Amino acid sequence: MSYSIAVRALCEFTAKVGDLDLRFTPSPTALEGIVGHRTVASRRSEGYQSEVALEGLFKSLKVKGRADGYDPTQNCLEEVKTYRGDLNKQPANHRQLHWAQAKVYGWLMCQKLVLEQINVALVYFDIVSEKETCLVESFSAGQLQVFFEQHCRLFLHWAEQEEAHREARNGAAQQLQFPHAGFRPGQRHLAESVFKAVSTGRCLMAQAPTGIGKTVGTLFPMLKTLAPQQLDKVFFLTAKTPGRKLALDAAQVILDSADAPPLRVLEMIARDKACEHPGSACHGESCPLARGFYDRLPAARQAASELRLLDQNALREVALAHQVCPYYLSQEMARWADVVVADYNYYFDFSALLFGLCQANQLKVAVLVDEAHNLVERGRQMYSASLDQATLNGVRKTAPEALKKPLQRVNREWNALHSQQLGVYQAYDKPPEKLLQALSSCSASIGDFLNDHPQGLDSALQSFYFDMLQFCRVGELFDEQYLFDISKRDLDRKRNLSQLCLRNVVPAGFIGPRLTAARSTVLFSATLSPRHYYADLLGTPASTVCIDVESPFHADQLQVHIVNRISTRFVHRQASLAPIVELIARQFSQRPGNYLAFFSSFDYLQQVAQLLAERHPQINLWSQSRGMTEEQRQQFLDQFTADGQGVGFAVLGGAFGEGIDLPGARLIGAFIATLGLAQLNPVNEQMKRRMAAIFGAGYDYTYLFPGVQKVVQAAGRVIRTQQDQGVVMLIDDRFGEGKVKQLLPRWWSVEPTLFHPGQ
Repeated sequence: MSYSIAVRALCEFTAKVGDLDLRFTPSPTALEGIVGHRTVASRRSEGYQSEVALEGLFKSLKVKGRADGYDPTQNCLEEVKTYRGDLNKQPANHRQLHWAQAKVYGWLMCQKLVLEQINVALVYFDIVSEKETCLVESFSAGQLQVFFEQHCRLFLHWAEQEEAHREARNGAAQQLQFPHAGFRPGQRHLAESVFKAVSTGRCLMAQAPTGIGKTVGTLFPMLKTLAPQQLDKVFFLTAKTPGRKLALDAAQVILDSADAPPLRVLEMIARDKACEHPGSACHGESCPLARGFYDRLPAARQAASELRLLDQNALREVALAHQVCPYYLSQEMARWADVVVADYNYYFDFSALLFGLCQANQLKVAVLVDEAHNLVERGRQMYSASLDQATLNGVRKTAPEALKKPLQRVNREWNALHSQQLGVYQAYDKPPEKLLQALSSCSASIGDFLNDHPQGLDSALQSFYFDMLQFCRVGELFDEQYLFDISKRDLDRKRNLSQLCLRNVVPAGFIGPRLTAARSTVLFSATLSPRHYYADLLGTPASTVCIDVESPFHADQLQVHIVNRISTRFVHRQASLAPIVELIARQFSQRPGNYLAFFSSFDYLQQVAQLLAERHPQINLWSQSRGMTEEQRQQFLDQFTADGQGVGFAVLGGAFGEGIDLPGARLIGAFIATLGLAQLNPVNEQMKRRMAAIFGAGYDYTYLFPGVQKVVQAAGRVIRTQQDQGVVMLIDDRFGEGKVKQLLPRWWSVEPTLFHPGQ
C-alpha cells in the first residue's frame, strides 16, 4: 500500500512541539501572503526558480509539495513566511515548525539535483514594511536525509495503522446488518433513499415523520456506503444538543451490534462547554493543559484512536489522563474519526472546521443534516453581523490610548448615520461605505496593536474586535440576499444610540456550495414542506431528490381538533385567556394525563398558566422560563412521568417544541394556542418585502410557512410510537383556512371541535 502526503501536512503532524498558544495575533490574509511571496521572488536574480515542484519517497510514503524558491547561484532553497508585527515575539515552536518544512524541502531539492550540500533559508517577509529577514543555515544532504526519514518514519507508522483501521472498517461496514429486528414502517424507504443518494452522488431532501427512527434510518445506510463510495468520513450535523444525543445513541446501537465495524465516532462540542479552566486563556503561560500540549498530543491521539465512541465524557477522560485540552484534542481527532457528530456551524459557518478540513485534505465525505428545517434560521444567523453602539461607547472608554482615535472615527461615522434617520427603525439599500472603511481601518489598527502587545486586549474590546471583523467580512459580501438596517434605542437621553445589522435573508448562496462540496448531503426532518420554500432558501442543487416518507401512524391514533371559536391574535389575547383555560380543564377532566400547552410568548404563557392555577388548582402545572439551563430543561421534562398527570406550559418554537421524546403515557396531548407566526415588527416586514421581491411570496415565506412548521413540530411530540394514542388542539380560527390546512400532515384527520367558549 502506498501513501501520499504534502510537506506541510507531514510537518504539521510530526514537527509540532511545545505549547498550544491561541493568543490572537492577526496573520496576513491569503491574498497578502500571495503578494508577499511574489514580492520576494521579484527581488531575486534572473535565474531564480519560484514554486519548484518537488517529491520524494520513503518506503511506501510519497512526500510532495512546492518549494517557495531556489537560487542556483547561491545553491539556496528558500521557505518564505509572511507576517506582520514584531518577529522577535514569534514563539519558538512556530520557528521550529518552519525550519522543519524548510529542511524537508531542502532534502527533496538535494535528491532532485543530486546535491551533496545545500543552503536552506527561512525568509520572513513583513507585509507592512516589506522588509525581509533571512535566516540561513548550511546542511549536508546526509543531514537532511536523516531528518526527512525520521519524520517520514513517524508518520508512516501512523499511516499504516490508519490504513489497517480503514480496511477493517470498510470490510465490516459492507457486512453490517440493520441493528434492530426489522425496519419500522417508512424506515426502509428512508434508508434505501439515503443509500441511493450517496451512491449516485446526489443531494436528498427527505420529509419523514417523527417517530420512525430517522437517526438510525439515515446513519445505517451511510455506513453501508463507506466502502463502495470510498468515503473518508460521515458528518452528522444537528441544530441542538438533544439531536446530538440521539445521533450518539444511534451510533452506540450500531457499535453494540454483533457485526459492528471498528468505527471511531466523535462528538464535537463548543469550546466553553469543554473548557477545564474557564478563567484561563488558551496559552501555556495561563492554562496547564495548553503548556506542552504538542509534546503530549501524540500519546493522547494514540489513546483516543483506540476508542470507538469518543463522546464528550470519553474524550475528556483521555485528554485529562494525558494532560491536554479536551477541546483541542477533539479538533485533532476530527481528522481521524469516521463519524463526526457536531453542530451545524462546524460545517456551514464561514470558518467551519469540518468544511475547512475537507477542503484542505480533499476528503470525500457524506453529510447528514438532522432537523434540516432549522438550517434556514441558523444559516441566517451564521451569515449575518451586528454591532451595538452602547458596546462601542464602553470599549472606547477603556481602550489603550493608541486605539482611541480609530474607535472615535468609527463612532463619528456611526453618529453621522443618525442624522439621516427619523424613525426608530429603518432599512437601507446598502451599508454606508464610509462606516465600513472606518471599521476596516479600526480593525487593522487593533490587529497591529495585537502584534506588538501579545498579552492581548481586555475581553470586551476583543469581543467587539471580532464583531467588527465579521461585520466587515459580511459587508464585502452584501447583495440582494441581505438587508442593512439601523435600530435606534434611547439608552442615553442626551443622544441616540443604535444597533447596526447586516441581516442575511436568503442563506442559499452560502449553504448551497457546502451541500454540493460533499459526495452527498441528506437533509431530513418531519417538516420540509413546502419543498420549494426549503429549496429556495437552502440552495439545494437542481438534481436534488425529494421524498415524502409515508407515516407509520394512523389517523385513529391522534385526534386533531381545530378550536375555531377562539382567536389568539394579539388584539384578542385578553379575551382568549378564559376560553383556553376552560378548554384545557375540560380536556384534562375527560382524559387525565400529561399535556403540553404551547403559546406564542412567555407573557401569554404566564397569563394562561396563572388563570388556570387560580380556577383549577387541582391541576398540576409547570412552566418553561426564559434562559433555562440544560439542567433546568431536563427537570422540566422529568415532570412528564408515565404515571403522572399535569400540564407543562412552553413557548412554541422553543426548547420543547421539537427534538424531545416523551413516548406513551409520558405525553398524551398538546394544546397549541398560536399559529406560530413570527412577530409583526419592522424587521419582519422588511424581510417580507425582500422575500416578495425575490420569490413573489413575501407573507408565506416570512410568516406562514415557518409558523405552521413550528406547529407541526410541536404536535409531533404527541405520537412517538405505533402504540401511542393522543389528542392535539389547534387553537385559532385561522387553522380552518384551506391554505393552512394544506400544510398539515396528510395522515392527520382534522376535525372542528365541539367546544364553545362559556359552555
